[in-house]
Amino acid sequence: MDDTVRAGTELLWSALGGDPALVDRVEYGGVSGLLPARLPVMDLARAAVAACSLAAVEHAGLPGPVRVDDGAVATAFVSERHLRVDGRAPVNFAPLSRFWRAADGWVRTHANYPHHKAALLAALGVPDSGSGSGSVEAVAAAIGERKAVEAETAVYAAGGLAVALRTPEEWAASEQGREVAARPLLTRERLDEAAPRRHTGPLRVLDLTRVIAGPVATRTLALLGADVLRIDPPGNPELPDQHADTGVGKRTAALDLDRPSDRRTFDELLDAADVLVTGYRPGALDRFDLERPGLVTARLSAWGDYGPWGGRRGFDSLVQVATGIAAVEGSAEEPGALPAQALDHGTGYLLAAAVLRSLTEQARDGGTRLVRLALAQTGHWLTGSLPRYSPERYLAESEGPLGRLRYALSPVAYEGGPTGWSRPPGVAGADAAEWLGG
Repeated sequence: MDDTVRAGTELLWSALGGDPALVDRVEYGGVSGLLPARLPVMDLARAAVAACSLAAVEHAGLPGPVRVDDGAVATAFVSERHLRVDGRAPVNFAPLSRFWRAADGWVRTHANYPHHKAALLAALGVPDSGSGSGSVEAVAAAIGERKAVEAETAVYAAGGLAVALRTPEEWAASEQGREVAARPLLTRERLDEAAPRRHTGPLRVLDLTRVIAGPVATRTLALLGADVLRIDPPGNPELPDQHADTGVGKRTAALDLDRPSDRRTFDELLDAADVLVTGYRPGALDRFDLERPGLVTARLSAWGDYGPWGGRRGFDSLVQVATGIAAVEGSAEEPGALPAQALDHGTGYLLAAAVLRSLTEQARDGGTRLVRLALAQTGHWLTGSLPRYSPERYLAESEGPLGRLRYALSPVAYEGGPTGWSRPPGVAGADAAEWLGG
């Protein structure tokens, strides 16, 4: 087995605090070459699913093995694209969720939700022309007149979502980039000495997440037998196609936590829950007092709950743009994108794995548990921790009759075999027509 295939799993399993010996239970296979990108996206996807599967068999007390099929992994990481509802393909990005040319670069916006679209248009002084092309043309003109960071600042100030394209170096030099780089991929904390389980029976998971990453985590916990109940505010339901893709195995309910009767219902649900998973921006739910002794709480955010961007909303596509991923995957003419919303899906499986590992340790040691992950942290791990293909590793140079030659090493390799050719190429036709030593 290629060491790079296993390397990602080992790194993630170590970040989760798992027993290193369990990694030997993982078997890899399936079609190769999927989710092609400049960055090691398939390695991230495979490792995240492997770590989640390991956490599941560990929690269930099963011996394994864990089988990771690249075809299944790659398909799941673009699950929203394969969704069909009565034959209808999903709408994954609204017309105003895209890249735009700014006066000095590029900006990406996210306006899938109606309130985010309204905030974007208000920030740019653009009237809403409905679903036609008028708004697209007007937004293009408005952003084209602004510098990228100016557009980003104005839209965020209005409650919308827009991010200026940054190179990896620009992100690393930014305050938020430095904050992300200084922290681990994920954190798991034990907060007190509470009892290991809050009730007997199936695991109860209260789901307060949106879009992809959080719902993928809770969708996975539902697959593993948890009773997952998702709660949304009545006036701001999940987008229908997002709900259809990530709602498998769950039940859903609508509660207005500012209404006393709904708040009492929610508190009763939380009192009886084993796990709480939240996916709103940091601080947005603090006023509801979500802490409970013995609870495993998993908090997901876009940028982390620290630094100048700690309170910002964000989505996978925007994190790719800010952290330099879109610059790496693009060209000199325009930015690019990963072949999947890999930060979302990868973080989702990691989140499920972190919950399962916390439950396993809680069953043994007790304690209220807190898990925290961020899309930006996963992006940092993707760009900086996984082995990446570098042609230079497989090239050599030598002097010879033709001058200084750079050439590809042979892929034929075995123990005790040659490490290279015994001579460089010569000038064509310059050798004697005879056998050596003849």
